[in-house]
Amino acid sequence: MTGDSFNWHEFLGRWQEEWVPRAGEDEDDPEAVVSPGRPGAGEAVIVAAEERLGRRLPPSYREFLAVSDGWHVDETAGVYQLGGVADIDWFQDPYGMTSLYEENLGDCPREEDVLLAGMWQRALRLETDSDMSYALLDPGDSDPDGEWALYVYKGWSGELPERYRSFRAYMEARYRGFHADRVERTDFVNATTRAQDARVEEARLLALRGRYEKALSLLEEALSFGRPGCAVLLSQLRHLLAPRNTRDYGNLAADPRYLSEILPVEAMTPARGEWRLGGDDHWLGMMAARGVERKAAEAVLSGMRDGAYRYAPPGPWGQAVADARESARWGETDAAWRMLRDALPLWEAPGPSLIAPIGLLADPVLGALITPERGREILATPRAGETGPAPGPVPDLDPPGLAWLTEPAPNRRPFDGYRCVWVEGTDPARLPALIGEDGAELSAPADPREVSWRAPKPHEREGVELWEDRAVVAVGRTDGAWTFAFDGHSPHHLNKLFLSPAPAASSSGRAVVVWRGPSGSSPGDQPAAFHLSVAEQGEELYAFTVRGTEIQRSGAIPEALDPARLFRPLDTELDGELRMLEALHTELGLSLPRFALTRGRLHTFTTRSWTRAPREGEGYAYLTFVRHRPSAP
Repeated sequence: MTGDSFNWHEFLGRWQEEWVPRAGEDEDDPEAVVSPGRPGAGEAVIVAAEERLGRRLPPSYREFLAVSDGWHVDETAGVYQLGGVADIDWFQDPYGMTSLYEENLGDCPREEDVLLAGMWQRALRLETDSDMSYALLDPGDSDPDGEWALYVYKGWSGELPERYRSFRAYMEARYRGFHADRVERTDFVNATTRAQDARVEEARLLALRGRYEKALSLLEEALSFGRPGCAVLLSQLRHLLAPRNTRDYGNLAADPRYLSEILPVEAMTPARGEWRLGGDDHWLGMMAARGVERKAAEAVLSGMRDGAYRYAPPGPWGQAVADARESARWGETDAAWRMLRDALPLWEAPGPSLIAPIGLLADPVLGALITPERGREILATPRAGETGPAPGPVPDLDPPGLAWLTEPAPNRRPFDGYRCVWVEGTDPARLPALIGEDGAELSAPADPREVSWRAPKPHEREGVELWEDRAVVAVGRTDGAWTFAFDGHSPHHLNKLFLSPAPAASSSGRAVVVWRGPSGSSPGDQPAAFHLSVAEQGEELYAFTVRGTEIQRSGAIPEALDPARLFRPLDTELDGELRMLEALHTELGLSLPRFALTRGRLHTFTTRSWTRAPREGEGYAYLTFVRHRPSAP
């Protein structure tokens, strides 16, 4: 029903042939079974109306009147009847809407807002029966074809008028609405419903073959007709295209075939504490109303909330998911994604209503990996036994080395202060035993930023001295032979009480410690400090600390890492830091996974103190800032 030509006889004739009451309406009521159209108005009658109005009517409305002089639109709430040529007249803004809309234009209004403000005085009113609603054609809002925009204003809604680019566009939308309003009637079957249902099935197959863009278009059209089954298919496509947005999967979670994929996805919002409508009980009640057992919903929600939930589909795809999670939980997110990408063709749909591995999004470790770009790659990959061309792989997300620590990123400032311990040839699970506080254990994978921000301060922990600086570190491994423990959210400054954890970490091999202390926020504050220490078999080999132009050093520092060569007097702090980070990558093979540390989920633990106890004659200060809300006057 789109294109340059349009046959009103065919369109309105089909609508009239398909006309039945909505589900629940009394078919014995003569008002319910109504012929929507009327005989067309003759050319002379239309011309006479145009002379009365002083304007030639827009093309699509004029052509409509020649076929049917009015129409029973029958919206659920809104406009019910469009009048004929004898009924239409200028609206003339009887309720003073113009001044109301002009007051809100501001100093630099948009063109569409100016048009809307003026529409009330210019518009031609079409409806003769409505629920406090108006169908208004605006001659001041026209296109090159002479079509006038049509606005539907529902006075009871408190919303802005809905704009359609022409009368024809409005009638096409109303025809789709007519179908959507009758989808619950089991006997509402006709050529249009059969054609739309065939398109839903075509879209399902296209989606499985990787042609998601064509599938998206077909499903969006079918949804406008209210066809059953298309909404859940469309939700899956849209969810993977925008993984951070939530989607409604209706009653799909109640089907045992789909519960393991869909119910955890439905639980993502309440598990994050973002459910505002009555808390867990409301969500659990909503799931129960959809047919999900309360005990099953409670178990999934609990697992999502404490991080214990694991996406575990069956078959070869499930094995690839498990292998990918094992890599991702240690920070190797690009490798994990490649495992998933290679296994995508092996994914099997448990039933016709599932067209993508949507359950990935709910996994606390793997869900973070699914960016919009990777979501598109999932959708573009043929799967579930279907064939088609494979998409080009999206680029890896982790840059090599350490230089990224100095770079800003979307929604994140560069790390002003960070510290890290690398240990060579050691399993990351051993790090708590090497440098952790007494009883330290790895946490479940979590957002390192949230864990650090929520960690109790020394004065909040029994048995911890105020001078202690215990760090909450994220744990993982790099592409080389190094394991790391990283703290990128510490406000602590490098001071004279610093005690490098490198010797303790190096009991079975080499260990490297880097600490970039934050700079002061005010003029005259101490400059940022950069520390490097390297140890092996429990002994420190060399170390240095750079603070401004001052360099403290010990041991035989390799020339490639010589701070005097890399931190030059006339350079900025950033220049020297960047040079040193690049040298550490080149000479020692050190790197850190940016994605895992800034957007992913990693194991964490709390280290022993990075500062020693003050000796006799040494002092220290511990400041606590408490923000009080001002009292009410």
